[in-house]
Parts: sequence; C-alpha cells; structure tokens
Amino acid sequence: MSELITAELVDLDLSAATKDAAARSLAERMVAAHRVTDLDGFLADVAAREAQMPTGLDGGIGIPHCRSEHVGAPTLAFGRSARGIDFGAADGPADLIFLIAAPAGADDDHLTILSGLARRLMDPEFTAALRAGDDPGTVAALIRGEEPAPDTEAAPEAADVPEGKAPEAGAPERAASPADDGDGAPFRIVAVTSCPTGIAHTYMAAESLTVAGRAEGVEVTVETQGSAGFSKLDPSVIAAADAVIWAHDVEVREKARFRGKPLVDVGVKAGINRPAELIAEARRKAERGEISAVPEGGDGPEAGDGGGSGADGAHFGVRLRTYLMSGVSYMVPFVAAGGLLIALSFAIGGYEIADAKSVADHFVWGQADSWAALLNQIGSAAFGFLVPVLAGYIAYGMADRPALVPGFVGGAIALTVEAGFLGGLVAGLLAGAVVTAIQRVPVHPTLRGIMPVLVIPLSASAVVGFLMFIVVGKPIAALQGALTDWLNGLSGSNAVILGVVLGLMMCFDMGGPLNKVAYAFAVGGLADPTDGSLKVMAAVMAAGMVPPLALALATTVRKKLFTKTERENGRAAWVLGASFITEGAIPFAAADPLRVIPSVMAGGAVTGALSMAFGCTLRAPHGGIFVVPLIGEPFLYLLAIAAGTLVATALVVLLKGVRHTAAVPAGEGAATAPEARVGATA
Repeated sequence: MSELITAELVDLDLSAATKDAAARSLAERMVAAHRVTDLDGFLADVAAREAQMPTGLDGGIGIPHCRSEHVGAPTLAFGRSARGIDFGAADGPADLIFLIAAPAGADDDHLTILSGLARRLMDPEFTAALRAGDDPGTVAALIRGEEPAPDTEAAPEAADVPEGKAPEAGAPERAASPADDGDGAPFRIVAVTSCPTGIAHTYMAAESLTVAGRAEGVEVTVETQGSAGFSKLDPSVIAAADAVIWAHDVEVREKARFRGKPLVDVGVKAGINRPAELIAEARRKAERGEISAVPEGGDGPEAGDGGGSGADGAHFGVRLRTYLMSGVSYMVPFVAAGGLLIALSFAIGGYEIADAKSVADHFVWGQADSWAALLNQIGSAAFGFLVPVLAGYIAYGMADRPALVPGFVGGAIALTVEAGFLGGLVAGLLAGAVVTAIQRVPVHPTLRGIMPVLVIPLSASAVVGFLMFIVVGKPIAALQGALTDWLNGLSGSNAVILGVVLGLMMCFDMGGPLNKVAYAFAVGGLADPTDGSLKVMAAVMAAGMVPPLALALATTVRKKLFTKTERENGRAAWVLGASFITEGAIPFAAADPLRVIPSVMAGGAVTGALSMAFGCTLRAPHGGIFVVPLIGEPFLYLLAIAAGTLVATALVVLLKGVRHTAAVPAGEGAATAPEARVGATA
C-alpha cells in the first residue's frame, strides 16, 4: 500500500467548510503529486458519485471516492477537520475524510488494498489513532498499515486471511465459526453487498455484517459485488443458508440463485450502520417462514439502477455544473487532438490548406501540401465530434449509458441546424432529462432487460430529435448567430472588457468550473471560426498560461518567501505554464489562496485585455508557446503574456513579503524566515 498515500497526501488541519471544498482541497494534493491529471474532470466524477449516494458514515467518517479516467494511479488522500464537514451521515459531520481515487481500470490488487482500508475504518481503535496522530508521515504509515494503531487488536478477518494480506476483492467472506443457536447448528446467512464504484461501501458493509454475525453467533458469508467483478458464492453455501441479506445500491447480479429464501433487501449504508438489526430481521423472517419473491436477474445493471435517489437531494446548481463538466471533460481530448492536428497542418501548408481537396482522392506522397491537407482533414474530422461528444456526455452524466445515444443524436442535429456549441449544451440536457423521465416509468419485469439497449435509446432519440429539429433548434441557432456577430463586432473597449472577464475566469480557480466555462466558450467558437472567436481563443490561452508562469518566476526571484517544496514546484511550473496547463499553479493557491489567487487573477486580466486590444488570434485550442507561429500578432501576444506574468509575480511577491516581514521577529535573519513563515501560517 506504500504507493497509495504519502505524507504529502495527508492534511491534519483541513480547513474546508463543505464537502465540495474538502474534496477539492484533497484532490489538489493529488494533482500536486501527479496522481490526478485533470482536477475538474476528477472532481466532476467525485460529485457524480456523491450525487448517487452521500458518502458520510456514522462515527465521523467521510469517504468521497470514485473511479475516474483522470486518475493516473490509485491514490488516497486523508484530511482531518476540526470543525467537521457534513457528508450526509445520520449522526452528524465527519472529521475524518478519505478521498479515494481509483483509475477507471483499476486492477484487482489495488482494489484489494482499498477494500482492506475500508474494512479497517470499521475498527474504532484505528479511527482513534487517526484522530490522535500529530505527524503526517506517521498517519500515512498508519493508513498504509506500516504502523499499528495503539492497543489495536487483530483485525476480525485475521482468522481467515494471512497477516498483512486483505481478502481478495470480490471474494466471498465467511465469518469465523460462531456459537450454536441451541439445536447444534448455527443460523446461516448469505449476504450480497455492492455499491456503484465497488471501492469502499461494498467492503465496509461486508465487514460490518461479518463482525456483527460473530457477535450474534450467526454464520454470515458475504459475496461482494464491486464494479470490478465478483466471485460467486458456492451454490451449496446458498442452499444451506437460512436467510439472505442484500445490502446494495446497484442491481444484485444473478438474483435467481437466492430464490426461495427469506430476504432482507436494503441499501448498502444500512449494511454498514445497522448490521445487527438486519441480522435480527433476517432471523425473524426465517422464524415466520416468510419467503420473498426474487425475480430473475441478469448479469448487468438495469435501467435506472445505481441508487440515484441521492442525486435528487443535491442542489440543482451543483448537479447542473456536474453534468456540464462531465461533457466538457470528455470533449477536451477531441479538442486537443483535433485542434493540434489542424494547427500543425497550418504550420506546414498555411491557412489555405483548409480549402484543399479530399486527400482520399488527391494525395501525393512526396508533397508537403498533401501531408498538410491530410493532417487538416484528420483534425477536422476529430473537431466534427466536439458538439456530439459534449451533448452525449452531458446526457451520460445525467442518466448514465442509456442517455448516450439520444445525447449524441441531439448533438449531431445541433450541427445540422447550425445551433453550434449552445445547441450541443441544450441537446445534452434535453437527452438526459428525457431518459431520466423514461427510467421513472414503471415497466413489466420482462421488459427491463431491453429497456437500456432498445426502448430507452429508441424513444429518447425520437423525442430529442423532434425537439431539436422542430422546437428549439432554430431559436438556438439564431442565438448562436447573434453571439457570433457580437464577437465579430467587438472592438476597442468592448473587446478589452471581454478580455478582462475571460482572464479573470481562467485564473480564478485554475482548472475549476469557471476556468472550464471560459475555455469551453472559446473552443466552441473554433467549431465555426471567425475573427472574433479566434481572438477569444487567443485571450483565453494567454491568460491561462499566466498563473504557473507567475509563480515559477516568483519562486525564482524571491526564493525565501517559499518553502523548499514550493520552490521545487516552481521549477515544474515553468514547463506547465509554457504548455498552457493552468493547474500548475494549484499547489501554490492551495497553500496560500488569499494572496495567490487575487494576484494571478490580476495578471490574467491584464493579459486577456492586452491580447484582445492587440487583436491577437489563435486557431489552435491548446499548445501554449509551442503554437506561437500560428498566432496572429505573435510578438504582441508574447508581450501580453509577459506583462500579465510580471503583474501577477509582483503582486504575489508584495503580498507574501508583507506577511513574511510580519512573521519574522525583529533581529532574525533570512535563514529562519521560511520556518517562521510556515509557523505563522499554521
């Protein structure tokens, strides 16, 4: 477990007041450790998981977690909050917060380790040690299992599992032999636990039921159905069972195996928080001879499963942002690949290469223009997916896989009716809403199997297509045209004001929602480029380069104002800023937000305003200084970036210098300044 959490991923004084802020604070540490590649995309996945079901547990524990394509390596971050943060637990706020990040294709070994942590969270001695720890390195070692918790007894599963090895993820778990129930044979229960991600709740519920069974003298054998797969209970074990408990938030797989048994069917958190009650209820049903009707079950999830009820309780604005960010995060790779291919084609063949004939019919191996045309047409093909992908994955964020088809169809129609980027946003939201409505319609059990693969895509596509073609498509196209005309007509002070606004948005949260909104606005204009939209793209990229470049420069010119770790991050920030990776400034903003964020916002506003005033244009959606040859007015563009960087650097140095002076007592030299500064911050 040594690679999953380090001291840098432990925050023993988590100052966040809300669960979103806590997740962001811990995720920023993951970004700084190069474990998460896209902060906002990852946080959107965390929020989507949180919307399915709150992740607070009784006992003051919060475990936000998700699988995400934005996770480079399985990672844990731990925060301890003095004030407590509401994660939706019945007994109040959580003071121990674990952010668990798993790659979309996490392997079984890592899932085994993560499930082992989930089980240890059920041990009060372990959580007490976490609350008492005063050193991040020691706490990280405790979480890794290298430091035993004081007075901690052997884990309950030690009788069944070799020391130091957690049970295999997905493997059935059997309680140690319990006492007889009076007739020479123990009461036997088989259980299934599952949650949408299969990382934490699945295994915590399994552990709770197993431990409660030992305490009650009941033999409990658990099948964990995490999303990575599951190992089925032996049919003979099921046949010998006196009752069944399902503690699940996704559809139980192969339900028919449990037919003919008394059944207790609850959510996974009930399995964690009320295991003794569930066991008692199972015994009562068995004593009364109650046999629950268990329908035939397939291997895959059914439409509408997944515990979505939690989403209904989330604030609409939070849910809407999550849906939109889901679409944007899936769109960005198409933007990067297609846009850079187009930019490279312009570098080789000039802007007129966009009018070249199809390379399928006119390609000459030895001609540079043919290669330029090839790159341009490949990039244009990738760009053609921007609006459909945006719409498809907004819908996916709202209603999962059944919404993909109507989302993509609505996005394609948006292009057909020339509704553009705005049309894609509306199409995605419409598709998600229509599919959600269909999923709530009661259907006969025999139809459930074909709902997600046939009925929902067919009916939702027809409805969304009608709305986009007949009802909303043309008005949105008119609005898109008006926006395009407005951008093309921008000049003078109006252009400068827009540049200021875009610069502020790019630098406020450095990869967060406002940053992504500004970037998506700019990229949407590239789908049908005009002089105005090219100016917007230039201003957005220039402003987005300022935060990391400014902090890199600040750590170079005034080293004593920064810690050793910050100075090391500063060296990396040169490359990140030059590459238009705004997230390179996040470690600095996380450590000192009140000084860093206003400073870089001022620098970004200056850069955005100057870029617009200079009339700089850009056809590539990414690339930083590496696409300068493709920029209109390149020298003035670099001047705008330099000016904003200098402004932001000066403000950071000034504000940190004031604090530094106040933090160092009179008579102390520069040698002790960094330590004094850190102490003052704490």
